Amino acid sequence: MKLSHLILGLVGLLGGACTQTSNPDPGGLYRLRDLENRAVSAENLTGAKGGGGTAGNGVKGNPCIVDLKSGQSVSFFEAEGPGMIRHIWCTVGPHTAREVRNVILRMYWEGSEVPSVEVPLSDFFGLAHGATRPFCSALISVQPVLGYNCDIPMPFARSARFTVTNDSETDLDFFFYHVDYTLGDRVTDRDGRFHACFRRENPTRYGQDYTILQTEGAQGVFIGCMLGVRSLSDGWWGEGEMKIYLDGDREYPTICGTGTEDYFCGAWGMVQHADLYRGAPLVDGRFNSMYRFHVTDPIYFKNDIRVTIQQMGLDHIDVARARYGDSLIYRHDFHPRRDPERAFYRRIDDVCSVAYWYQYPLIRSREPLPDRAARSRNLYGEPESEMPAPM
Repeated sequence: MKLSHLILGLVGLLGGACTQTSNPDPGGLYRLRDLENRAVSAENLTGAKGGGGTAGNGVKGNPCIVDLKSGQSVSFFEAEGPGMIRHIWCTVGPHTAREVRNVILRMYWEGSEVPSVEVPLSDFFGLAHGATRPFCSALISVQPVLGYNCDIPMPFARSARFTVTNDSETDLDFFFYHVDYTLGDRVTDRDGRFHACFRRENPTRYGQDYTILQTEGAQGVFIGCMLGVRSLSDGWWGEGEMKIYLDGDREYPTICGTGTEDYFCGAWGMVQHADLYRGAPLVDGRFNSMYRFHVTDPIYFKNDIRVTIQQMGLDHIDVARARYGDSLIYRHDFHPRRDPERAFYRRIDDVCSVAYWYQYPLIRSREPLPDRAARSRNLYGEPESEMPAPM
């Protein structure tokens, strides 16, 4: 089965859980397949056949990783292929903003020493700023109260390994996890391996587009992103255009959107919502968290891709000038029935993101993860520190 067909099939099967409708994958549930099911959890550390629930005389003897110390890393999933990760569930306790932003999830494929995935836990599961709240989408969801779920299919030919690192300042009482996978899947070099990366700029650089993803030297598929915006000044912040540069694009992109809420498939502002492929589970004051998955419209690249977004607002020109002075970059919003003094203007904000994509060959290096201090500033639900000056 082609990877794209598998993704579509899983999304179709998940549609009912999100009270949405979707065309089912013919044969997705009832077709018989020569695969073996396995699951790794603390109750079956290796996923061995007939090896689950053996501790404590079968009375919940080893349900989780207990007392994950600050600074400690644990390899919690290892498997030899070929196979396919089908579902990941996990949760942590305690789970304040600083814990869920500083527990780091890493995934390694095919024996690589470079993680293909290196993302803070809450951000990987679609919530920026250390926010914790339930929402449902086709590929990631957070079930009440804080059950993190990922249904993105992840093929591996030789091996897969997952680690969790407690980079918070708190010893964690618990890390619960369950990884469902199959063995015997046909996986070739024509199947991309799953990747994800986290970035944050707090604040962004004035006049420069924020980069969500940049990779080269491999064929791949961009399947979506999570974007977090903490606005650093009053007024509407969401006029920035999403730009996707493909296979040699330099100054101008092949794909260019018309506004931030437009890319996430809303319109006329941002309100809190969630559906199968796109949504905004957090819209609260200055804090915003959005996601979009390109399941029905995957974005393919043959050698390189760069995904960026502008920071741009819309306001009266005098308001914008008061914020940015002589450095202001703007264009009047010329319209016969609008205030002629309204203008689109460049702004700075606190922006973070997770990009989700497949590629093969694997990445050979990656940008360093922002350190704990950079990740932990200005999180949702914590007292606001003083806002930086616009320039």
